[in-house]
Amino acid sequence: MIDHAPQHHSPNRHRRARRGVTAAVTAVAAAVVAGALTPTAASAAPRPDSVQQRLDALVKSDGVPAALATVKGQDGRTRTYTAGIGDAATKAKVPMDGQVRIGSNTKAFTAVVVLQLVAEGKVGLDANIDTYLPGLVRGDGIDGRKITVRQLLQHTSGLPEYVDRDAVLNAPQRYYEPRELLDAALTQKAHFAPGARWEYNNTNYLLAGLIIQKVTGRPLGEEITKRVIDRIGLRHTYFPKPGDMTIREAHPKGYQRAADGSLRDYTELDPSWGWAAGALVSTNTDVTRFYGALLGGRLLPAAQLAQMRTTVAAEEIGPGARYGLGLVSRPLSCGGLAWGHGGTIPGFDTAGGATDDGRAVNFTVTTIPDGATSKHVEEAVDAALCR
Repeated sequence: MIDHAPQHHSPNRHRRARRGVTAAVTAVAAAVVAGALTPTAASAAPRPDSVQQRLDALVKSDGVPAALATVKGQDGRTRTYTAGIGDAATKAKVPMDGQVRIGSNTKAFTAVVVLQLVAEGKVGLDANIDTYLPGLVRGDGIDGRKITVRQLLQHTSGLPEYVDRDAVLNAPQRYYEPRELLDAALTQKAHFAPGARWEYNNTNYLLAGLIIQKVTGRPLGEEITKRVIDRIGLRHTYFPKPGDMTIREAHPKGYQRAADGSLRDYTELDPSWGWAAGALVSTNTDVTRFYGALLGGRLLPAAQLAQMRTTVAAEEIGPGARYGLGLVSRPLSCGGLAWGHGGTIPGFDTAGGATDDGRAVNFTVTTIPDGATSKHVEEAVDAALCR
């Protein structure tokens, strides 16, 4: 920086000397500017990107095989990032914005379809399950005549969980029919009376998917594709068809770490056990587009979007978290809320969120993380939205 002294009147004999000094200063300033623009100058080194640093730390410090992210700023620009290896055996690079299994983000897609049917007058949020699936939901303390559609979408039904985690991990390529999964839940006792409190479980969305099929007369995957995926142009998102165990496009492999520290490959699995609650395959960029389109009013009328964003406390998810109808809100460290869902399925864990002013991020790690690593992922999401 060059400081300019106050001007004074000078005798004529000093003018030539002053012109010489001015020329010299100008030349020095030009040389400094030129140096600053020279690629070899020390000041030209790019500042490390904070998102990339977070991904690198998840790989190096937390030990995840790979980490991927998409960040959309308020300026509308979208950036994608990768770290780690896409294949533990070959050490192949992680595909930029590769396809991954997005697990329970599927619930937000399913909820959108139900709420579209509400807007069309085909489903009532406060109608009971028996209105659409008469006599189907009965068990110990379980009665479909006392559980509403809203309670399914908001996880306040009291229904027990159908997912057997060990069974899925031990036989990842087994196919399940939705009714088989429902029967597994109904052999258990209700956890609490409908509406008494909040408790996350996949059985709620299994039933939401069955309601969609009953009301529309079409397979769930077709309805999600027509009403959500195709409607907003998610070109790399799909609902796997029965028996489809692969990930169609370029993707990192997904792993689980065994007790001996080795990695078990869960990339190819039958996601039928996740179905309406967790079967979708997508990319980080498509997920950010989905939540951006949802908050932007492109998928639901204002009345149904407002219902979706009406929340109850869900502290089990995290401090300050609240659950709407297939949609989670979390407070940001910089103020305001991030809306999204997140998802975990063998081999992949996704976390992210979108804000009302257009920011959106989604992170994926290629394993189910432990508690500490999961916290680091959530911190990375917050930092990316707040930077």
